[in-house]
Amino acid sequence: MTGQDWLEKDFYAVLGVPKDADAATIKKAYRKLAREMHPDHNPGDAKAEARFKDVGEAYAVLSDSEQRGQYDQLRAMAGGARFTSGGRGATGFEDVFGGMFGGGGAPGGGRVRYSTSGGGGGGGFEDLLGGLFGNGGGGGGAFQRPQAGADLAASVTMPFRQAVEGSQVSLNVEGRTVNARIPAGVRDGQKIRLRGKGRPGELGAGDLVVTVNVTPHPVFSLDGDNLRLTVPVAFDEAALGATIEVPTLDGSTVRVKVPEGTPSGRVLRVKGKGVVTPKGAGDLLVTVQVVVPQRLSGAAREAVQAFGIATSGEDVRAGLLDSART
Repeated sequence: MTGQDWLEKDFYAVLGVPKDADAATIKKAYRKLAREMHPDHNPGDAKAEARFKDVGEAYAVLSDSEQRGQYDQLRAMAGGARFTSGGRGATGFEDVFGGMFGGGGAPGGGRVRYSTSGGGGGGGFEDLLGGLFGNGGGGGGAFQRPQAGADLAASVTMPFRQAVEGSQVSLNVEGRTVNARIPAGVRDGQKIRLRGKGRPGELGAGDLVVTVNVTPHPVFSLDGDNLRLTVPVAFDEAALGATIEVPTLDGSTVRVKVPEGTPSGRVLRVKGKGVVTPKGAGDLLVTVQVVVPQRLSGAAREAVQAFGIATSGEDVRAGLLDSART
């Protein structure tokens, strides 16, 4: 920001506060405007971005009592007029600063003149303001614009059941404890963004991005809002049909009908026994696995042989060779 900015910009108007506003009023107005105009809330809006910068510049001056006093004095002496380097009807730099430093009343009508150009041997107007208000030479120093807090990263490991049901967790973030709610149905490796839980800053805190690691379950797995498990089924149950009991994540069981002639790998769906979220409940997907006995008693062997003889007219691999040759 340059000295010319102080003359041309009404920082009180930018923040929408009166000139006698106290520090609390200025801060409140700034925070409200900064939130409204922040680039994160106005993606691709160049006007909002420019307004956001103007608000930051105004607050940088008016929030500092020393700079605010200097700003008020300068604008009071200048009368709030726009300054030009010349031109009919315009108040020039030399008119105001000549009066300030006694040049305007010099005998013979001579006045102290201040160049606005960067060339020549004389100091520019911004060099003069820099010296007056402690901004350094060479066109004035830049104010540090208020910054938003940085985003931070953290990780947490959760048991499968806790991840499915959702849980409140406590995280140590840069020496402070952050309590966060992990939603139901979070997946292994999923990243959860917690707004305003990151590093604090003048424009508000950044976000905390939490990577969730989920410990596998020996029986259940997650598929979106659905739960999956594989259930062993005896050969006769699959062939003749049966009603079996299947475990659920809450520790209870549910009765599931296995239709007659169910092959291994078929998936049976149990409505509403999956992950419960505010939008509803997922399903329990039961994959049937037909179990083949590793050892047979004499009676069982005879029964299987009898079954084979009874079904010998059916070729279970019919069409396989023809399909393979296409």
